[in-house]
Amino acid sequence: MARYTGPDCRLCRRAGQKLFLKGERCFGQKCAVERRHSPPGQIAQRRRRVSDRGLQLREKQKAKAAYGVLERQFRGYFDRARKNPLATGQVLVQLLERRLDNVVFRLDFAESRDQARQLVRHGHVTVGGKKVDIPSYMVKPGDAIGWKPSSQDKEFCKALAAGIPRKAVPGWLSLEASTLTGRVVDLPTVEAVEGLVEPRMIIEFYSK
Repeated sequence: MARYTGPDCRLCRRAGQKLFLKGERCFGQKCAVERRHSPPGQIAQRRRRVSDRGLQLREKQKAKAAYGVLERQFRGYFDRARKNPLATGQVLVQLLERRLDNVVFRLDFAESRDQARQLVRHGHVTVGGKKVDIPSYMVKPGDAIGWKPSSQDKEFCKALAAGIPRKAVPGWLSLEASTLTGRVVDLPTVEAVEGLVEPRMIIEFYSK
């Protein structure tokens, strides 16, 4: 499967904000957004005003970069959300946030979504006590997420566990740091992605 393999910090600079793609680096002085406020590429003397369509495109690209989703899969999430009788923006947020790799990141089991995706693919994560190695697996309320018992003794797991908590866990999830287990207590809301993406602009982009 094709995937972006360029510098992650370039995506953050293009979006104009931190997408937290590099783990600890995003919180330190080496963060590219903090050091260089301009977008990547040659800086022109005068930049043209970005159209509404351009702003909507940037918002969609930002969401794809943040969640590590390619265009075909992202469009599939939008189509599913649009066919749902509930609010399209709300359902789109739920589909993105309920991805297992995102939940592993949100529970602070990984420093970035890229690292979370790798942990899932390598079979270190369980859902309901069973190993799940599909990053796009959709969790649901009541699911318990944890580490595979044999993985808890590995050095990388101990190193990650030692840093918990690195960030706040959203209200729709609960974390038991002592046992390295988390639980989905509710469905995520639009407020869960406040400041990261604007679902309304993404809906407007695909609706034209």
